[in-house]
Amino acid sequence: MKNIERVYIRLPNWIGDVCMARPSLLAALGAGPGLVACAKPWAQELLRDIPGLDFVPLSGKWSEDCKRIRAHRKAHPVSGDQAGLLLPDSLTSALAFRLAGLPCAGYRDDGRALLLRWGQSKPQAPLHAVQSWYQLTRDAFARWGITLAAQPAEQTMLEPDPAQTRIAQGAIEPLRTGRPLILIAPTATGQHKGKNKVWPHFGVLTQQLQSQGYTVLMCPPANEVQQARQNAPDALLIPPMALGTFIALIRECALVICNDSGVAHLTALTQTPQLTLIGVTDPQRTRPWTPHATILGQNGQWPSLASVLGCVDQLLRKP
Repeated sequence: MKNIERVYIRLPNWIGDVCMARPSLLAALGAGPGLVACAKPWAQELLRDIPGLDFVPLSGKWSEDCKRIRAHRKAHPVSGDQAGLLLPDSLTSALAFRLAGLPCAGYRDDGRALLLRWGQSKPQAPLHAVQSWYQLTRDAFARWGITLAAQPAEQTMLEPDPAQTRIAQGAIEPLRTGRPLILIAPTATGQHKGKNKVWPHFGVLTQQLQSQGYTVLMCPPANEVQQARQNAPDALLIPPMALGTFIALIRECALVICNDSGVAHLTALTQTPQLTLIGVTDPQRTRPWTPHATILGQNGQWPSLASVLGCVDQLLRKP
């Protein structure tokens, strides 16, 4: 297959992973073929600034997703070949694409090698997730006779919608004191290899920063509000926002302090300075893909409260 006219790309299911897939999407879209991103409905908000990118919202059930992809293909016929590219490793993502009639490229994982037309082995050298997905994308396009740049680009900035900015500004306007606004994210979904992904000192950190005159905010999603209140009871709680409005809120803050979680990768889309706290994950694999992030801690050792306070002081004193 050399005359590839359209590529359907299956994106991962987590916010941070979709953010880290953006460099692959941008490179692929600029290469020539039409591109259709297939992902959970909320992911469209994280991709809306990419011109010419089509989108198929997925349900998470492979049988239903197969029907949605088939329907899109029927509604948008093309004369050339079509192919699929699977960034997730799951068997169900390969099954949905295969039954939708798409020959697919992807990593050989989860027993799905027989479902792939162009199966690839994962790189032996440890790579960042952005690099791993980009290498998969680059190798797949090379098989289709299309050359992509050798390395992924830095994360591009996602400009918020003006209406979203107005909502975010309205939420924090009564809280402004003239001192920098600090947004904390004292939660993280699930565990990593059975370990809690949340830095354990957000409560004391909030008190210390407030004693220095800073306004400390948090705006967790609805299902994490209780956990956020437990972890940082003194932080000012802003009611949950839609994803795009939350990104606009991040842009209004001087600094974001977060775990290695989705918030870190959303912040990377705004170029807002961030302090990402690592304790149970590998920063070489999942750190925010941006030069605007400062990383403290390492896999197996959380940073101390004193080191975090010192780093916050340095970051907020930068011109």
